[in-house]
Amino acid sequence: MTESTANASPPAPIPANCPELGLEVPVAAIDKELRKLWEQDEARTNASLMNLVVYSEKHGALLDNSAIIRNLTREHACRAILVEIDRDEAVPSIRAWITAHCHLAHGRKSVCCEQISLFLTGKVTGRFRNTVFAHLNSDLPLVFWWQGELSDILSERLTSVIDRLIIDSSTWADPAASFRRIEEASHINKDLILQDHAWTRTWQFRIGIASVFDDPAAQRVLPDIDRVEIRHHPAHRNSALQILAWLAVQARWKDENTKEGFGFEAPNGKKITVTLEEDPEGPPISSLILHSDDKAASITQQAGSAHVQRCIHAPGYEVCSLSPVDPVLPEELVALQLARGGKNSLFQKILPRFRAMLEQGK
Repeated sequence: MTESTANASPPAPIPANCPELGLEVPVAAIDKELRKLWEQDEARTNASLMNLVVYSEKHGALLDNSAIIRNLTREHACRAILVEIDRDEAVPSIRAWITAHCHLAHGRKSVCCEQISLFLTGKVTGRFRNTVFAHLNSDLPLVFWWQGELSDILSERLTSVIDRLIIDSSTWADPAASFRRIEEASHINKDLILQDHAWTRTWQFRIGIASVFDDPAAQRVLPDIDRVEIRHHPAHRNSALQILAWLAVQARWKDENTKEGFGFEAPNGKKITVTLEEDPEGPPISSLILHSDDKAASITQQAGSAHVQRCIHAPGYEVCSLSPVDPVLPEELVALQLARGGKNSLFQKILPRFRAMLEQGK
């Protein structure tokens, strides 16, 4: 190793000149520079239906998320505040950029959404809250997309002002502990809406089961289900457990402790065994099969397929149908969650059952 190599500084996470993020400005001048941005072009219309904060502690996330927001604002008008924090760098610093993502409306006027990008280093808890809070549009709801593992940045003070918190529990090393952290941080915000990518990834499977049981033949299977089989990708066990919690809550199954894993008891007293199998080559959820003696209802998705297949299997009777697959990419999941809106009450309903399964650690 040469002396010059030994003394070389590691590459900066954010380049000194970063046009991809727009115009770099002093933090104290963000609002003034945004006003100037709109004054430059009278053909621009500023559109915002919400504040969208995207938070990450991953190196390079600011640039990646700027590209995501450029596409997301085509359908969801917002003031976007992108935050990347380098907690490995001890020296406190903050850099800020502003830009606007514009999309042509009716061939004449550009409808634009503001983006503020913030890169912080060092101890940032207070600086982060103060900086983000200072640049929210106070008249609009706050949607907070947290990427990656939770940290102490997710405080009670922060969650008290969040209207919708978007997470992906499949990325967490200890989901049970992380859900406890959210509960503790948000105990004074009873109106907080929690949305989990792991739950959104199961939409077509849940719709599939609900539609299958519209069939009279399948309705006869429901009271006699004695076995549930779920195949899932190793990285998406949470999605499998959330489907299982959903089934248990909706069918009013009681938990039954077993040495082998999860088990339930139906309202009629019938015992239900559960098999969870990993499929490292498959999508997040490969299959969900409900067995009842010689009858079954199945929802399956092959790797690379554009469709989910729904089937009812019974002696002398079989019927199948297709539906589109669930999105997988985080930006597609966020777009879907924003489009559906609502209070996500079904997820809130199954969350205690799901968390109990996580605590079992099976």
